[in-house]
Amino acid sequence: MKHALTITSLMLALGACVSAPAPVASSCTVHIGNDLSSAIHTVEGRLADGCTYQFDGYFQQLLNIAEANPDADNKKLFSEHLVRVSDAGVISKRQAKALYNRYFNVKFVSLTGDYNTCSQTCPVQTDVMRNMRDELKDKERGLLKASTDQASYYRADHLLKEAQLVLEATCQACASGGGQ
Repeated sequence: MKHALTITSLMLALGACVSAPAPVASSCTVHIGNDLSSAIHTVEGRLADGCTYQFDGYFQQLLNIAEANPDADNKKLFSEHLVRVSDAGVISKRQAKALYNRYFNVKFVSLTGDYNTCSQTCPVQTDVMRNMRDELKDKERGLLKASTDQASYYRADHLLKEAQLVLEATCQACASGGGQ
């Protein structure tokens, strides 16, 4: 009897969890529209209303809208959006800068920092280059498709190729004992 009562109590508790409405979650999944400025405004409102866990999904939706409506001003709209969500505490200033650079700047965030190339980068050279190629795909979305900034995208592509050549040569020199 005691065992049956425990199981019944557990089932009632689980049933209450399943049937309880989630007002925040449902308001976080609304359609944000097709106009980038309006969509950014909607997203910032949702983030302010507690949907911060949806930031990454919202950011991807905003990129999709920008790709469907390419414009040179989209870079500025994303920059201002990232500053506002950073100021609101949704993401850090460092995250905002990294996101902007990843999508809208020729600078690669995948290869940054002051460290010894021979000891820290060469052992993971394949991973570094894969990460940079993945980042170039993001730059294609932000620079080329969303912002129609062909010159910057092709500059980033060129920088990736240069970085690959320099990294290969450096790691080859490190392997032969030419660098530490």
